[in-house]
Amino acid sequence: MNQTFTLKEKTKQIFVLLVPILVTQLGMFSMVFFNTIMSGRYSSSDLAGVAIGTSIWSPVFNGISGIFLAVSPIAAQRFGQNKKEEVSTVVKNGIYLSVIIAILIIILGYFFLNPILDYMDLSPRVHETAFDYLVGLSYGLLPLFIFNVLRSFIYALGKTRVIMIIMLLSLPINLVLNYVLIFGKFGFPELGGAGAGYATAITDWVFLAMTIFIVMKQDPFSTFRIFSNLREFSWERCKEILKIGVPMGLSVFFETTVFAIVTILLSKFSVTTIAAYQSALNVVSFIYMIPISISTALTVLVGFEVGARRYKDAKQYSWLGIGVSVLIAIGTGLLVVAFRYQVAGLYSNESAVINLTANFLIFALFFQISDAIQATAQAALRGYKDVNVAFIMTLIAYWLICLPTGYLLANFTSLGARGYWIGLTIGLLAAGICLSIRLIHIQKHRFTVEAAQQ
Repeated sequence: MNQTFTLKEKTKQIFVLLVPILVTQLGMFSMVFFNTIMSGRYSSSDLAGVAIGTSIWSPVFNGISGIFLAVSPIAAQRFGQNKKEEVSTVVKNGIYLSVIIAILIIILGYFFLNPILDYMDLSPRVHETAFDYLVGLSYGLLPLFIFNVLRSFIYALGKTRVIMIIMLLSLPINLVLNYVLIFGKFGFPELGGAGAGYATAITDWVFLAMTIFIVMKQDPFSTFRIFSNLREFSWERCKEILKIGVPMGLSVFFETTVFAIVTILLSKFSVTTIAAYQSALNVVSFIYMIPISISTALTVLVGFEVGARRYKDAKQYSWLGIGVSVLIAIGTGLLVVAFRYQVAGLYSNESAVINLTANFLIFALFFQISDAIQATAQAALRGYKDVNVAFIMTLIAYWLICLPTGYLLANFTSLGARGYWIGLTIGLLAAGICLSIRLIHIQKHRFTVEAAQQ
């Protein structure tokens, strides 16, 4: 990354980082997309099982990944300060944390997965598919978590194309594995929706292998010597990562948990409703990769400028990123609404599922705009390493606004399942507004004062 001086240069810098991150995010989400599409083609029960499995796994994965994302702003600020050795130490301890957390998640899953599924009172076929799908995914936890730490390190240096290339090379492998394991082709066992979990786990190991090779062999990553002297464990560095990463992770966790809870609440409805909701959510989440990618770039750029004490540039990046995110959300939301039946047809052959999915997608426009604001405002705050207040704001928005509003609208009005979409949109908009106000406060007071004291 280089210092920029004009809005034009900053816009270009955002897109230089953004495009590879977006391709990577879309590629990673494509694995979930393929899981859902192929499982739906296998049977509606398998689609519902994968949907339930995903609703359980997504909050856990996104929450834990939020912890590893802390490596990016910390490393970016150290990089902006030209403290190369400290960047290496942060990444090494991030790897230690990833191994510890992966082991803990596997142990917890062993004891609590079946009780959670039993509590949901699913049909035997859906229960079995959800369980086997999650077991398959568990074999990829360790490589996935380590990969996320290394990805955050690579992003902190502004070299986002590297991860994009790894993703593009791995994606065809995942697609083929999905095909052969779900449908039992070329002599492989026919596992149905569960096969998607095993395919994803194998792909995670491929991700990690390629990433380690590049970090060890290619400049500028090899100069940081990440995998030399891994005994440099520092509890202080781990605490620094956790201090920023835990609020980040919890914020992501509680956001994704809201969607998971909605899926669970919808389980009292028919399999058609569950499948339609998951399909619509899959579409919205796929598009959400754009503001998420902008957010990742924004955290790195703001962190880099703050580390270099260029607070005016950090402020300009923050609002430029939010503006770009909202404009793109409006455009993609309008496209989804316009072609909702065609999009819904990708997920199922059943007319009932298609019609209900298309109906859900009408809410995509307002949902996307609200989500774009809150995601990028929160990302800018992460670049300033201001995460605690943001966490409280999102917690209130998700759990005291999203869920209660959605539940009331779904159960005490004629809206039914559609009420949950309205509740989610209102809550996300509230989060976006509050986070934007917090960003203004941080920029106007804390860093304006610090800049004046230099």
